[in-house]
Amino acid sequence: MDFFQGQETLTSFEWILRAIVAFFFLLIVTRVLGQRAISQLRPLDFAIALVIGNIIAHPLSDENLGLKGSIITTIVLVVFYLGGIFTILKWAWFRRLITPAPITIVENGEIIYNGLKKARISLDVLLEELREEKIEDVKKVALAIWEADGKFSVFLDPKYEPLTPSSIQMETQPFDFPKTIIKEGKINFKELKQIQKSEEWVVSNLKSLYQTEVKNVLFATIDSQDNLKVFLYN
Repeated sequence: MDFFQGQETLTSFEWILRAIVAFFFLLIVTRVLGQRAISQLRPLDFAIALVIGNIIAHPLSDENLGLKGSIITTIVLVVFYLGGIFTILKWAWFRRLITPAPITIVENGEIIYNGLKKARISLDVLLEELREEKIEDVKKVALAIWEADGKFSVFLDPKYEPLTPSSIQMETQPFDFPKTIIKEGKINFKELKQIQKSEEWVVSNLKSLYQTEVKNVLFATIDSQDNLKVFLYN
């Protein structure tokens, strides 16, 4: 167990043992911390992100430290990380062990207090998350789930859902994402070619519709109906 203690030098095998112990120790710590502490990251990602930067940074800032140990440790951790991802995809029991199950916080307009305790979040945090979703009344929530990555998934009761064209059987046009044809005073000729427009067409429309030139345009788009939208430099 000498690799646990401070040493003047370590063998490659001792560096590998250190990396293995540190990897599993970090996974245990992330589970103990809970989802709130690692919001936006899953435990496996958090463990890797936390340690690799420090491993590489130390020998770069201390001339007395060699790169050998850092490189070996980083390689071992990356191998374990990739192995962990593969195992999560292949075996459900390992996925449940590493990735916390989603926690129900609100159900049918009622706050599940045990869910709040399990997720280790306060009532204030729940209300803050609902406000960010533009929900002012908990009673409107059919289901709110605290996900493994520290994010809320909120589903409104159907009677409070906003009306959509499909709700009232309204016919709609197909989705159309505008093409960027000018950005920072420069024409995007690749996009122009795709929509079968010429530089002369762009120049002419800018002059007739906006009384300006290409060099004065910060951003310009065009949709499938040939509607040109132009944003000039202020």
